[in-house]
Amino acid sequence: MVTAIYPGSFDPITNGHLDIINRASALFDKLIIGIYDRPDKQMLFSLEERLALAREAVAEVHNVYVKPYSGLTVDFIRKERGKIMIRGLRMNSDFEAEFEMAMMNKKLAPDIELICFMTSSEYQCLSSRLIKEVAKLRGCLEGLVPEHVAVALNEKLCGGYLEAPAEKASHRNKTSL
Repeated sequence: MVTAIYPGSFDPITNGHLDIINRASALFDKLIIGIYDRPDKQMLFSLEERLALAREAVAEVHNVYVKPYSGLTVDFIRKERGKIMIRGLRMNSDFEAEFEMAMMNKKLAPDIELICFMTSSEYQCLSSRLIKEVAKLRGCLEGLVPEHVAVALNEKLCGGYLEAPAEKASHRNKTSL
């Protein structure tokens, strides 16, 4: 059984992440989404909230599990008996950062392989940081995050003021007639 680990902060999980998760889960027996507890970095969602959002997003994928971790990613991968680390690459800047991290991880854990997935074109410019910015400015998140994540962002950043994507589309259709 081959276990792969997809680590990240997932603050919040996006459709870009889910694209990588769906593609990776088709290739490995078991895929663990490792959600990093980063006390040194200001997160919008708590670790518990990020775990819940990710678990709901992957609930229908039978071989995907969501677990928290702290410390070195390679230590978490070993603890979970993983052999492969999954990463997504959107553009050149991602490659440079991932390459540097991969070289350090290879020194720390030569037995763990890195497999990078090129992001699907529709998610190339998508990041959790940009998603939070769009949500804060009350922009439409349809197609960028799962609906339950859009609701959570709305509640966290806008006090629940925004309409759900389906309501917005219905409202647009009524006003454009």
